[in-house]
Amino acid sequence: MSTFSYRQDRRLPLEQLVALYRANKWSSADKGEVLRSALRSSHSLVTAWAGKRLIGLGNAISDGFLVVYYPHLIVLPQFQGKGVGTEILKRLRKKYEGFHQHMLVADGRAIDFYKKCGFERAGKTEPMWIYAGHDH
Repeated sequence: MSTFSYRQDRRLPLEQLVALYRANKWSSADKGEVLRSALRSSHSLVTAWAGKRLIGLGNAISDGFLVVYYPHLIVLPQFQGKGVGTEILKRLRKKYEGFHQHMLVADGRAIDFYKKCGFERAGKTEPMWIYAGHDH
């Protein structure tokens, strides 16, 4: 039985948020306040908790009707493989059920995870970006 809880509020303790991103070597950890503001401004945000400890989160950006994009799904390494990411994504997807297009960008070992969650390569598309980070 899981002792994890999930919330959809916007409470994000800055130190725990930065620790979550640092533990996964995501460059946005270097912009803590901006990261927190961005996540709070998302169309949807789901956080995962082990007691009072932030252990994961996922967010969605959407037009609210047709298209949803999932930019972040992140779980502390010691909690990966325990269903936390799957549950976060399930909760996000439920909100956008019936939307025409669900999008995300996956790399590395995340590709197999997203395939298990029902995502597939988008035709012959190629991901493109202007990116100031260094973690991909």
